This record gives sequence, C-alpha cells and structure tokens, in this order.
Amino acid sequence: MDYEEKLAAILKEGTAETAARWLSEIEGEFGRAPLILKRMGERPEVLISHLLYKNSVFETSHLDPKCIELISLAVGAALKCRHCVEYHIQAAMAKGATRDEILETILISGLASNASVLADAYRVMDEEAPADACLSCDLQASDL
Repeated sequence: MDYEEKLAAILKEGTAETAARWLSEIEGEFGRAPLILKRMGERPEVLISHLLYKNSVFETSHLDPKCIELISLAVGAALKCRHCVEYHIQAAMAKGATRDEILETILISGLASNASVLADAYRVMDEEAPADACLSCDLQASDL
C-alpha cells in the first residue's frame, strides 16, 4: 500500500479506530506496545503521525529490518532508556538477531556513550577561561 492509499484508509477508518488497530497490531507482533506509543494513542493524531513517519523511514531504508532494530537498541542503550532497550532487544530477536549480535550492539553503544562523555568533559576542561572562573557558581549567582 503506498502512502496516499494509507492516508485514504486512515480517513475512511477514522483516526481513533486506526490508532487503536495499529496499537493492537504492535502488541500482536511484539507481545506489547511501548508505553510511549500507548500514551500517544490517547491522542490518535499524534500516534498516527509518529507511526507514519517511522514507517516511512523504515520502509524506504536501505538497511535490513534486523539492522534497524540493532541501531534502535544501540540508541536506547546510549540514552539509558531501559524500556527502549527491552523493547528493541525483543524486536531485534523477532527480526532474527542473535544473542551475540545483541551483546555486541550493546558493547558498541557503551563505547560510543563513553566516548561522548569523555569528549564533552575534555572540551569543557580545555576551554579558555579565567583561572578564577567557576561556571557553575556564575550560573547560580545569576539566578539570585
């Protein structure tokens, strides 16, 4: 079904009904729907626009579905989102990812997260600032 056909189907079925059906389909495929999608479902237009965008990105991707789920897992792990990690581990496994691929994805995510922490802190440390300057104190003083 192309994009215009999807939009026509949504208009015909209604936004509330479409959102409820899509949530049910997600639950059927993965055993549950993520909390963020359930909350978006309380405003069907938000859920529908989110899922249309997500599906458009995935459907036009040159990456295979398993790779997309492993990337999503890595991002969830890097952002320290436990629910994202749980969901994307389950989704990656459903798309054929092995335990070793999941573990490697988490390791690579940890490396990237660690590098980001170090790079940011080292940049702050190396910035030119007067010796007596305390950025934290200056920020707190300006709030008074």
